[in-house]
Amino acid sequence: MSFLIKAAACTRQLVHKTPLLLQQQVRQLNLLEFQSKDLLQKYGVAIQQFKVLDNSKADADVVKTFECPEYVVKAQILAGGRGKGTFDNGFKGGVHITSNKSDVLSLSKQMIGNRLITKQTPKSGILVNKVMVARSVNITRETYLCILLDREHNGPVLIASPAGGMDIEAVAEETPEKLLTVPLDIGKPIPEATLIEVAKFLEFKGDTVKRCAEEIQKLYTLFKSVDAVQIEINPLAETDKGEVISVDAKLNFDDNAQFRQKDIFAMDITEEEADPREVEAAKYNLNYVAMDGNIGCLVNGAGLAMATMDIIQLNGGSPANFLDVGGGVNESQVAKAFEILTADPKVKGILVNVFGGIVNCATIANGIVAASKKLKLNVPLVVRLEGTNVDKAREILKNSGLPIQTASDLDDAAQKSVAALK
Repeated sequence: MSFLIKAAACTRQLVHKTPLLLQQQVRQLNLLEFQSKDLLQKYGVAIQQFKVLDNSKADADVVKTFECPEYVVKAQILAGGRGKGTFDNGFKGGVHITSNKSDVLSLSKQMIGNRLITKQTPKSGILVNKVMVARSVNITRETYLCILLDREHNGPVLIASPAGGMDIEAVAEETPEKLLTVPLDIGKPIPEATLIEVAKFLEFKGDTVKRCAEEIQKLYTLFKSVDAVQIEINPLAETDKGEVISVDAKLNFDDNAQFRQKDIFAMDITEEEADPREVEAAKYNLNYVAMDGNIGCLVNGAGLAMATMDIIQLNGGSPANFLDVGGGVNESQVAKAFEILTADPKVKGILVNVFGGIVNCATIANGIVAASKKLKLNVPLVVRLEGTNVDKAREILKNSGLPIQTASDLDDAAQKSVAALK
């Protein structure tokens, strides 16, 4: 059970470098809150009514026609802790509640166009381009519901807890009896008896038991229809009017299903990435994470990348990045990788470390030579190649006329890269 909860939590992590290094082979699509709510609404899931403001001329009309007893105004960024965040203009709080309609526009204008800084954002914060205005609901009780793919169960699993609206990892650790795990059949709807069992475990009573069961079934239909790997509802709330509403939803999707879910993947919020070079790299199927050192690393494979960075540090150097070109790389991707590396002013040297299994070392060598000439590379370049077609690759580098240092093994490559900067 604790493993499943940790898996759900891991999927929610957005901007921590170590997890990025470990997960970089898969580029996760994340949706803003209003996008997730819109998707839930399309599948009949009960949510709060909402509107979206973007600081355009239409905002005034949107607010004018949106009648609510009380409004929740929320900045839309891919990070948690918005309510306790601070904007770079000094305005405090990315979440505000007001019963005065005239306050809605002024609140949104203090958010849009400014950077919101929370415990989950970079130090500079994330630019807010949109604000969601939702109908405030009087929540009487909060529960937790999550559907995710799990290898141990070889399929989807439902996790439920009556202790919603709080840190579910803490619930799993401190009160595991408040968690229910139910394996699901990917080819069938959830049986009615199972839905009722889960609803009662969540402590719904009377008419709300059936309403809860219906909401869970709708969420599972959505899960399968959009190729989700996780749908987390926290909280799945009961209101003072007996409604069962998905107040906050986090959705993650299978990257391999992008060809089936083009409309969903078109909503990807790439402008919120901490580093624009990561966005540019992803366009060419390259995996890039900036580090703090001065030796640029170009490798194939996440494991080899981390080993390369470790050996650079072992020899007294400091890696400037993690850049994995993958196994199916071509010459144009190598050229783009060099462009991204040399765009970083901190990079004072480059180490290429490629073990050719699927990848052809000659392809890498041709890409290195072409990129070096095109960019007029003026920093030391050390190349270690091994594997498929390596003899031809070494010949290409030798005959290039470029001052490329070759290395016999990884330790030799790291030593030469560090020495070249002294």
